[in-house]
Amino acid sequence: MKITYPKLTELELKNKRVFIRVDFNVPLKQSGETYVVSDPRRIEEALPTIRYVIEQGGKVILGSHLGRPKGQPNPKYSLEPVGSYLSNALGKDVLLTEDCVGDAPRGLSHQMRVGDVMLLENLRFHPGEEENSPEFVARLAELCDVYVSDAFGTLHRAHASTEGLPRVIKHRAIGLLVEKELKFLSPLRENPKRPFVLMMGGSKVSDKIGILDFFLSRVDTVVIGGAMAYSFLNAKGFKVGKSLCEEKQVQLARKIIKGADARNVRLILPEDHVVSLAFGDTQNVSVTQGIDIPDDKLGLDIGPKTISKIGAALQNAETVFWNGPMGVFEEPVFAKGTFEVAKLVAQSKAVKLVGGGDSAAAIMQAGLESSFDFISTGGGATLEYLEGKSLPGLKVLEIVQKPQI
Repeated sequence: MKITYPKLTELELKNKRVFIRVDFNVPLKQSGETYVVSDPRRIEEALPTIRYVIEQGGKVILGSHLGRPKGQPNPKYSLEPVGSYLSNALGKDVLLTEDCVGDAPRGLSHQMRVGDVMLLENLRFHPGEEENSPEFVARLAELCDVYVSDAFGTLHRAHASTEGLPRVIKHRAIGLLVEKELKFLSPLRENPKRPFVLMMGGSKVSDKIGILDFFLSRVDTVVIGGAMAYSFLNAKGFKVGKSLCEEKQVQLARKIIKGADARNVRLILPEDHVVSLAFGDTQNVSVTQGIDIPDDKLGLDIGPKTISKIGAALQNAETVFWNGPMGVFEEPVFAKGTFEVAKLVAQSKAVKLVGGGDSAAAIMQAGLESSFDFISTGGGATLEYLEGKSLPGLKVLEIVQKPQI
């Protein structure tokens, strides 16, 4: 049974009102009295789809959420800064509606000319978006003739704009960004080239347990860094001092260690650490000589021995997937592990894939993005897809081709 998805390039778009579900949930920063986009990568990644629709003579209607306004209008979560950035990026006016549904946006959608771009105000200003309510879906459906799914980072949510709307719009497809995500992530999920090195960082084992479980039968080496490493070290009987470590996480780590041993998967854990007396203490910083962390210290980054060991593990890799930083990289004194590992991965001859979030941010800060084959925009959706889970926003668009007997 083969599963495919309708593609944007297969649709007739001329003179059509095209609703593109984008993921403009981007970080903002204050600049004077206004907010501006501080990391525009998700907007930039959506531009090829937007430009394609414009080139094909379509009328672009963009729908996105921003933050968690809890079903109520909130100026803090307005998409106005996104509209300003988008207008500059496209070199044309982008109309931001006051509301995402109702008489005004519906009227404007019918007045649009070919090549016009309209950005709907935050979809989550209405409770019907996250509830996937039929009434809210019907109000969104009034705005468009064609539906395009191009927000990979939201496909794991069964919301009105990601799952409900494509159910009721006949002409629908995945956008160029979603197509690109699937092009790189599908082979990783189904048949990665080996040797395969899986690198996991971040704070909680529970956040990564699904992907670790799924890949244990497909991977050759697993590298564990970040705060989650302390749960693994605790499970193996090492001292972790005051490092972040909960019993529930330790139990999950034991499960992974047992599974890795049973499958002869090499598990690389930190062999030294950059430590301090407290989370915000950047003065009393030192590097441990071995694996154990003193009782009065907590680990905040991996040390030089660990970096070297990771480098050696990457030497013969054919595939590398990395998700999660090696330490508290937002603080320069604890950033070396993450940035050095980023350089080592960048130098590898392997197919190099990154699972978005903090890892992507670190790679951008290091100026290494061009050395990676693919940096996902998906975050949680990427991990769920790679765990083998069905994503509601993809499921609704599936074309199932049954094998001929």
